[in-house]
Amino acid sequence: MLIVPGISLKSLNPRFWDNQSEYYLPQAKALMVSYADFHASRTARKRAMDNGIHEFLGVPRGRVQVFLDNGAFKALSKEWHVRESDYTKFVEEAKPDWYPIPKDYIPAPSMSTQKQRGFYQRTMKMNEAYRHDGYVPILHVGRYLENYLESIKQNPQLGQKKEFGLGGLVPNLLRSPNAPAHDEIIESIMNVRKKLAGKRIHVFGIGGVSTLHVAALLQLDSMDSSGWRNRAIRGIIQLPGTGDRQVAKLGNWNVREVSKREIEELRSCTCPSCTRYGLNGLKKNKTEGFNNRAIHNLYILFEEVALIQRHLEKNSYETWYQKHLTNSIYKPLVDKILATKNQEPSKIRANSKIRA
Repeated sequence: MLIVPGISLKSLNPRFWDNQSEYYLPQAKALMVSYADFHASRTARKRAMDNGIHEFLGVPRGRVQVFLDNGAFKALSKEWHVRESDYTKFVEEAKPDWYPIPKDYIPAPSMSTQKQRGFYQRTMKMNEAYRHDGYVPILHVGRYLENYLESIKQNPQLGQKKEFGLGGLVPNLLRSPNAPAHDEIIESIMNVRKKLAGKRIHVFGIGGVSTLHVAALLQLDSMDSSGWRNRAIRGIIQLPGTGDRQVAKLGNWNVREVSKREIEELRSCTCPSCTRYGLNGLKKNKTEGFNNRAIHNLYILFEEVALIQRHLEKNSYETWYQKHLTNSIYKPLVDKILATKNQEPSKIRANSKIRA
């Protein structure tokens, strides 16, 4: 599983991709930035187009990939509009390593069937219009996921694409109103993996400790999230196999504080911030505290992936996760995935390669 951390142009810190930074993480092989950020800043957009997006961000080409998000989620929530030609010109000149179609229309489970159908049709129209030049087609989890697969099968050029993006998973997993049962979601994603065999599938926005297990067991190839930063802003850190804990009072968030046992575990954490600044560094406010918490969170994601990979390779995952994974929302989902897979002739095997 390739983790693609989302970054913000408002502040590029902590610069986990920069080997001159105290927060450098050599495990990082990719990052994602939203076109929405460039659309909001003419200066940034011009510089990235003039110099290339790698040079603009200070990302070493060849060692770290730059993924570009099309900003569709923000466009939907902010009701802003971007011309396709502006996006395609940016892609052509800034040269990101990975870029989806200019627009997609993300359904919510609560939407009417008619509206979801319209979003499916508009997204497929965009997929078909940009079936060339490296644009990554997008599918959405929901009532029309099977329709996406059938449409792709019927279009020879789309069927030859090597990569696909899968959106809309988070609201369905979190059981938003009218979301299907978890068993149904699991079966539909397993069907996507089966019908897109040999293709790389990137899933948008599920980058938490526990959701890594879900993505890995469903054999998804990469995932992005800005959650590691968003949690840090709120004074929240992630812990292995557990989830979120409050370490700094930066708002009234419904998150448990770290326990005495967890504090002791943090003392042995080997992330760059804990190694240098310890627990007090995580508790600080302002920029220093944010950087420390953010890099701790990202480090934990990389460590979790490594643990999952190790236990898959040793065929010990099914016993290990029972003690390791304590998240009350996603552990039952992992149970369901394993139960579903164990009904099939082939069980989870280590050849489902996860890349950190």
